[in-house]
Amino acid sequence: MSPIEIEPGRLFVGGQWREAADGARTEVVDPSRGAVVTTVAEAGAADVDAAVRSAREAFDDGAWSGLSGRERGRILHRVAELIRENADELAQLESLDVGKPISLCHAVDVTNAANDYEHFAALAHSLDGSVRNTPMNALAYTKREPLGVVAAITPFNFPLILAGSKIGPALAAGNTVVHKPADETPLSALYMAGLLQRAGVPDGVVNVVTGTGPVAGEALLRHRGVDKVAFTGSTAIGRHVAATAGEALKPVTMELGGNAANIVFEDADLEKAVGAIIKAFVFNTGQFCMGGPRLLVARSVHSTLLGILADAVPGVPVGDPRDPGTVVGPMAGEKHLKKVEEYVDLARKEGGRIVCGGERLDLDGGFYYRPTVIADLSNDSRVVQEEIFGPVLTVQPFDTEDEAVALANSTPYGLASGVQTTNLARAHRIADRLQAGIVWVNDWAMLDPAVPFGGVKDSGYGREYGPEALDAYTRVKSVVVSLD
Repeated sequence: MSPIEIEPGRLFVGGQWREAADGARTEVVDPSRGAVVTTVAEAGAADVDAAVRSAREAFDDGAWSGLSGRERGRILHRVAELIRENADELAQLESLDVGKPISLCHAVDVTNAANDYEHFAALAHSLDGSVRNTPMNALAYTKREPLGVVAAITPFNFPLILAGSKIGPALAAGNTVVHKPADETPLSALYMAGLLQRAGVPDGVVNVVTGTGPVAGEALLRHRGVDKVAFTGSTAIGRHVAATAGEALKPVTMELGGNAANIVFEDADLEKAVGAIIKAFVFNTGQFCMGGPRLLVARSVHSTLLGILADAVPGVPVGDPRDPGTVVGPMAGEKHLKKVEEYVDLARKEGGRIVCGGERLDLDGGFYYRPTVIADLSNDSRVVQEEIFGPVLTVQPFDTEDEAVALANSTPYGLASGVQTTNLARAHRIADRLQAGIVWVNDWAMLDPAVPFGGVKDSGYGREYGPEALDAYTRVKSVVVSLD
């Protein structure tokens, strides 16, 4: 595969490409080699202000919000078509930027991004209200209206998908957007800005400001011209986002950290369960907020399953993301790699047994870590309780359904959970008791834009995807007309 040519990135404001006001730039690193591949503009407060003003002007002049839902839907359908037409370029960018295996970028990231815009294009047609029956001599009805300017702040692990999960519903509802991608992985956001413009999205409706969280992100979060914040990221930063937005009474959608439990009962189909277990903790090199890094196993099959994992996990292909056979690529950056190393070292100190993995993989100067399985940790271990965000799996036994549920619900997080069982009644029974926004049964990471997801507890609030997503990007207005 020939490398994609990357032009030095500029900010996209008001439909125009521009340098940062102070000329600042930041490096973008290929995590598979640890090498700088390009630079992008580093926005400051003045650049963010220009982007928000551009979005406000575009909203107020009605160039987008004034279109019918059907007209907006047609343009969003065109966005989906352009994503598919440019799938190779987008996949290469995402692979280069994040370190994802190229096969994963094609099958998951690009495909889902196109599906996202297509889904929200259809929902743009359904933004209707209702007539309410009252005892008043009046006609009472409701209508749904866009909020205004949306700040979309996205993380490093799924740049293309998580941008679409915010920009798609925001545009479907008639809002305008200022997107601040993660400073480590900005390339697909800039590429998408051009595709959105080509699809017919008017100038100023979508703006992209690259830069750091403490500068560009903070300026966007605090800007009085922003009407709503859509954020995906860590729980620690999410608390700050919520508190800051709350000062201005801005609505916020927050998809935060996770530390999901995957429960394997004694009646599970172990061959099928092993596939779900491995996918749950190595998918996207473990950099997946809905990953399953905690494995809870019925004691009667605990030793057997550990033996199967000890044989199977070392065989998962780890290596160059450009190789179509690679399943696990590098971590997205040096700091993420060091964090995983620190947690595995802590596991050793806490009495954990390294079943397999537990070390870096020296390859081309990249940020690789071998998929790691750890047994014999207590439930109060930090390695069990905290979000590692890497290819690390802890394994704990349980004796009863009640104990399994208690262990699964014992962390502060509640984004996802899994149940592996052939007992249908048990699957429904356990799913009802798990404190999670989404529960998968006999698989993992089954996602579709028609199915909403989001967290409880420290994993955030609000829902992305599904028709529920549009609730977060609209407000309801009631109109009551006297018939006297």
